[in-house]
Amino acid sequence: MNYSPQEIIETIRMVQMENLDIRTVTMGISLLDCADADPDALCRKIYEKIMTRAGRLVPVCETIEKELGIPIVNKRISVTPIALVTAAHPAEAFVAVAETLDRAATAAGVNFIGGFSALVHKGFTKGDTALIEALPAALATTKRVCASVNLATSKAGINMDAVAQMGRTIKEIAARTAKDNSSGCARLVVFCNVPEDNPFMAGAFHGIGEPETVINVGVSGPGVVHSAVAKQGDADFGELAEVIKKQAFKITRMGELVGRMASGRLDTRFGIVDLSLAPTPAVGDSIAAILEEMGIEQCGAPGTTAALALLNDAVKKGGAMASSYVGGLSGAFIPVSEDAGMIAAVEAGAMSLEKLEAMTCVCSVGIDMVAVPGDTPAETISALIADEMAIGMVNKKTTAVRIIPAVGKKAGDRIEFGGLLGTAPVMAISKLDSSRFISRGGQIPSPIASLTN
Repeated sequence: MNYSPQEIIETIRMVQMENLDIRTVTMGISLLDCADADPDALCRKIYEKIMTRAGRLVPVCETIEKELGIPIVNKRISVTPIALVTAAHPAEAFVAVAETLDRAATAAGVNFIGGFSALVHKGFTKGDTALIEALPAALATTKRVCASVNLATSKAGINMDAVAQMGRTIKEIAARTAKDNSSGCARLVVFCNVPEDNPFMAGAFHGIGEPETVINVGVSGPGVVHSAVAKQGDADFGELAEVIKKQAFKITRMGELVGRMASGRLDTRFGIVDLSLAPTPAVGDSIAAILEEMGIEQCGAPGTTAALALLNDAVKKGGAMASSYVGGLSGAFIPVSEDAGMIAAVEAGAMSLEKLEAMTCVCSVGIDMVAVPGDTPAETISALIADEMAIGMVNKKTTAVRIIPAVGKKAGDRIEFGGLLGTAPVMAISKLDSSRFISRGGQIPSPIASLTN
């Protein structure tokens, strides 16, 4: 990829003044060949393979940062869903594997390792059951391990038994990590239509259709898009869309350049650029601020969902023009705790869970990094998850829930996580009872639109 001097100068300006960065370089590693009937041998093989493949990931990324002058905020690893690799073992072995992953992530210097995962949209295997049983202990005894469970697809429908179980599991994780503001829940996400090449945590895992190793890149750039929109004044929506597309094009080209440099130096395949606009708690790096710059008084006001739809679509179109290797989630993230504008909107009463759910119909993921009162029943959490799974299933898109029932907290309180996880205002959630609905169990069938072959 060749850059003109003008593009280089513009990129430097975006980095220095508009918070442009590479949000993550994530190495995916297949652990399928590590399976072993001996749990000690299994853990040893996993640790050795991760260190062999990803031991140079961080120094290589740091070198690229210095050469290009572009920050790479996170260096991460994703692995084969552990429910597959550890399928022959009981839950105790899954906890040992989680601790091994944590130890390898620490030794490699990455901030997170994803793939403590299971895919249960049509039912449970023994490995899936053991992994879900192990989740509370695994997330309570580790710091860098991220977990995910896929509960639904547009083809299969929604596994409501799994939805009910994950509500209970999330509550148990919150209790087990209560001393840390129930932060274990911030490292667990449940999905509908999970992508296998997503570089973003907590949902990253190395899909079974992926090569032995791969480099996937997640770009960002809310500040760049906000600045471009601000310069347009009262331009109409067609003009705004064009401006956002052009910025997404530039951001994506930069991401692919970094990804190809990293993959070449690490002697591995280049996979995809996930061109999601991912906010941070930093001022000037907010998705909500972009929507407000379009003319919404505060995020959550009428018009917010339409503004987000325009933003999400324009980002995808611009990125698709820039690269033939766009994948992952690719769009606009709206995590509450990680976006200063979203936090302000919640605390001002402009943003409710119901409005947030409506916005997830048109954004990248779903109910993300949302804290709710600690006394919220497991069935209510499951019902919220079911709603998001239904949105994803019917609309053939990825949706997800990462929710924190914060022990001892009530609506209006704040939880400090620090770093990229930010500050979570505790949001009010309906006290109406959904337990009879959740107790039905079984499978919500896929919609008629799934019959597309």
